[in-house]
Amino acid sequence: MDYLKSLNNSQNEAVNNLEGPMMVIAGAGSGKTRVLTCRIANLIQNNVDPFHILALTFTNKAAKEMKKRIGEIIGDQEARNIWMGTFHSIFARILRKECEKIGYPKNFTIYDTQDSKSLIKTIVKEFHLDDKLYKPGIVYNRISSAKNNLISATAYTKNTDIIADDRMNNRPKLGEIYMEYQKRCFKSHAMDFDDLLFKTNVLLKDHADVLHRYQHKFKYILVDEYQDTNYSQYLIVKRLAALNENLCVVGDDAQSIYAFRGANIQNILNFKKDYPDFKLFKLEQNYRSTKIIVDAANSIISNNTEQIEKKVWTANSEGDKIKVFKAATDNEEGKIVANSIFDNQQREHAKNLDFAILYRTNAQSRSFEESLRKLNIAYKIYGGLSFYQRKEIKDLLSYYRLTANHNDEEALKRVINYPKRGIGKTSLDHAMVAASENGKSLWHILDNPGKYPLAINNGAKSKIKDFIAMIKSFAANLEKLNAYDIAHQIASSCGLLKELYNDKSPEGLSRYENIQELLNGIKEFSDNASDNEVRFLSDFLLDVALLTDADNDKPEDQDKVTLMTIHAAKGLEFPYVYIVGLEENLFPSQLSLNTRVELEEERRLFYVAITRAEKKAFISFASSRYKWGNVIQCEPSRFIEEIDEKYLELSEQKSKAAGQDLPFANSSRFLDKSKKTQTTVQKPIISNHLKKVSNQPGASVNMEKIAEGANVSHARFGKGKVIKLEGSPPNVKATVFFPNVGQKQLLLKFAKLDVID
Repeated sequence: MDYLKSLNNSQNEAVNNLEGPMMVIAGAGSGKTRVLTCRIANLIQNNVDPFHILALTFTNKAAKEMKKRIGEIIGDQEARNIWMGTFHSIFARILRKECEKIGYPKNFTIYDTQDSKSLIKTIVKEFHLDDKLYKPGIVYNRISSAKNNLISATAYTKNTDIIADDRMNNRPKLGEIYMEYQKRCFKSHAMDFDDLLFKTNVLLKDHADVLHRYQHKFKYILVDEYQDTNYSQYLIVKRLAALNENLCVVGDDAQSIYAFRGANIQNILNFKKDYPDFKLFKLEQNYRSTKIIVDAANSIISNNTEQIEKKVWTANSEGDKIKVFKAATDNEEGKIVANSIFDNQQREHAKNLDFAILYRTNAQSRSFEESLRKLNIAYKIYGGLSFYQRKEIKDLLSYYRLTANHNDEEALKRVINYPKRGIGKTSLDHAMVAASENGKSLWHILDNPGKYPLAINNGAKSKIKDFIAMIKSFAANLEKLNAYDIAHQIASSCGLLKELYNDKSPEGLSRYENIQELLNGIKEFSDNASDNEVRFLSDFLLDVALLTDADNDKPEDQDKVTLMTIHAAKGLEFPYVYIVGLEENLFPSQLSLNTRVELEEERRLFYVAITRAEKKAFISFASSRYKWGNVIQCEPSRFIEEIDEKYLELSEQKSKAAGQDLPFANSSRFLDKSKKTQTTVQKPIISNHLKKVSNQPGASVNMEKIAEGANVSHARFGKGKVIKLEGSPPNVKATVFFPNVGQKQLLLKFAKLDVID
């Protein structure tokens, strides 16, 4: 078979192992997608029915790419029959068929993050709570975390540890909000993103017939990026694979960086405990990067204790050393990086899209944006507002959602008076109170005005009646017209197209063009239906609801330098990569220095950053930067120290914008003077000078000076008092009360506490 000839020995072994549990540990750039696609093609070539194959990914983009590659090997028809997609899209598809067993109608709506936060904001207001303490984002993340750990609202309110934690953080009502949030979602026939997995677990746990059916259906299961799975995803896969155990998981423990989203690295580390007779395959040849970059990345990740042993290598060229830029300030760091990009473009005839600037937090982008603009280098911020989150798009999609599901309260509130039709906020508030008091949906109250006494004037009642009739007329065509025809009819009839067309401002024109683009997308969706298939509006809504940020972004479309967080960069690659802000308390983050587990995740994040680079990697840090309006002194990140210095080169840059040198502050501390040239030092002496010293600004005092009852100062939390010390050196842990933020537990060797006399 021709497709097997392109594989190396390790890849071939993994592709040809068709039965039983197996784990493929795929180092960065080692061709894991090729292995997954070839293995699926090989299963089908060996007479496995594609309908019996389940392949789970983390982005629709990855699923589509894999399906396309499989189609090229075995034909599009066979590829189309594979159950392949994201966890959320596959299990949303199953829930559509089985949801009535758990009390949901088949036309349930999927709330995106914005919808969920809007509902939470409404509940917080109704509960008369402080919206600064109960910020929608904080509450949403808490609920999301609970669901990903399969903690229901009822279980949440009965868990004494959770209740105590909420009280300590001055949010004792979180459990009640969670309960009300779930009730309101259910009343609106809506599931949020996390519910798609939570409810699937409920379905498989409580309905043995459903579990039995899908265990027999999915005889072969493949999971991409297994290190990124959370507890909820892990349990679904474990249940489905229990019958046949033909489970293939692919991933890289060294690239597990999403703990903050609930990802559990133990899922991949403990795979052998779940499946003792599993087979392990290692893909260790990197096809992406130079030897210098691969070896430097290996020297970084070797400092982690929790990992599956592997040695990534490459047959690629040696490549250039990783240049380390030291700047006096964060603004100067921006100039140095922009100058370097300019130089590399000129020297190597590179395009803007060949370059990426990766940072730990979005707030770091400002200095790089300013410097790139001054050099007239086009750039774009990755992870900006998604097309589907723009107001005009959300407005029209809300009309579509309400047409498909009349009980969708968030969609109803959004469009009932847009374009304006004389239904004011007061009238809507009266109806919402009646809905709450009677346990009915908002739509039900508005559709049955005679049953419920509402303090709404006759004019508003008439307008509401007209609105209800309009939505019902749209719904009458839902199963008669394809997605595009009904979508166009709704856009034209609801008044939204006319409203935007009449706005002749540049912003209005842009919004109108965006609506046209949405309709073009729905047209393409309808036209791409297979033979004898009609794609309805409900199919399109499901498709859109499950898009991820990665699916919405198309970095190849425009010739621009990419600026993005390292978390967002995972899975991408660029010829030239700049990793910026390599300073203690920034990268690694100050919030990740309390435990070894947190620090090791930060190190994996740095490993991911380095391995995005194909030809050249660059590192930069500043001696000082602004934080909350104050200049703080910075010290180089321990991660630079961890790279074997033979892979590093300290480099000075010349500012094209300012026309002057941008020398390193105290650069003589970092340079081997005997080898110094006017512009570049070929073999710098880095390691000794990057070590932390106790007399540097912000360095930690000796641990023995800190005692219980001592008054201390912390760079982030301010002044506080040590309540308790536990453990033995060097792992002494302090419990400190800070008046501004409450009680914190800190590991003294990382916390950098200063004793206040």
